[in-house]
Amino acid sequence: MATQPPFSLRIFVADGDPDGLRLVERSNWIGKAVVFPRALYPKVRNRSEFQQTGVYLLLGPRTDGDGEMLYIGEGDPVRPRLDDHHGKKDFWTRAVFFVAGPGQLNKAHVQYLEAALVSRALEAKRMPLENGNKPSKPTLSEADCADMDVFLHNILGMLPVMGIHAFEQSPSSAKLESLLLHCQGRGATASGLDTPQGFVVRQGSFASVDEVPSLKEHFPNVTELRSDLLKSGVLILESTLLRFTQDYTFNSPSLASAVVMGRSASGRTDWKDGSGRTLKQIQEAQAQAG
Repeated sequence: MATQPPFSLRIFVADGDPDGLRLVERSNWIGKAVVFPRALYPKVRNRSEFQQTGVYLLLGPRTDGDGEMLYIGEGDPVRPRLDDHHGKKDFWTRAVFFVAGPGQLNKAHVQYLEAALVSRALEAKRMPLENGNKPSKPTLSEADCADMDVFLHNILGMLPVMGIHAFEQSPSSAKLESLLLHCQGRGATASGLDTPQGFVVRQGSFASVDEVPSLKEHFPNVTELRSDLLKSGVLILESTLLRFTQDYTFNSPSLASAVVMGRSASGRTDWKDGSGRTLKQIQEAQAQAG
């Protein structure tokens, strides 16, 4: 996502429990996020925020592997939709929804936000979606579209701070060429960058098509992630290798190099610059210079 100007968040822990109901407000913004664990839903659903129009996210563990999955929806108001999901959707364990002041959002507005968030999550491919279809954006006036794009921009800026990274696009590498690193092994050749968002493997990099036999036993998360990337089209078979079709952000250099080479890996020594210095050596030099 585009770099945002500095902003502050005010988090109000409504019941005194840091894992309980939290209200999150952003400086100079009309919106508000409501965050809560599913176990508290019967207790908190009578709050006034649940009677407002909004867009919501449900998150919970995947049934087919490590990590979380996500459902995106909208409600006018939010509560009837969450009542339904509380009774019928099994996977979710926590939720967050965004509302604004009275009269600020209507049904078409939150349908626009829902469609934009689903589209963004599908493009980022960071987390599986539980949604059965991809909603279309409703017809809004030019002014309303502009207002909702600002609302969306603020949501996307808040979510990573709240620990939700499903919508983050891999940062552009155009301005970071001096930090370009390379990884080679088992026939694979990849390039990448260490960024604040994570380790980005660049589009056009190649990964090994097969895995060492011990990988699935000792590092099943790597095997599952490679499978996910193949299913989502981030990796495609090209001749005897797998090619990255887009820049993709991993949560660590080691996970990135393990996926590239199909084996256990130490990212800080596997990734090297054009002079042969490892990422570990680069970081040690930066620490000494500092």
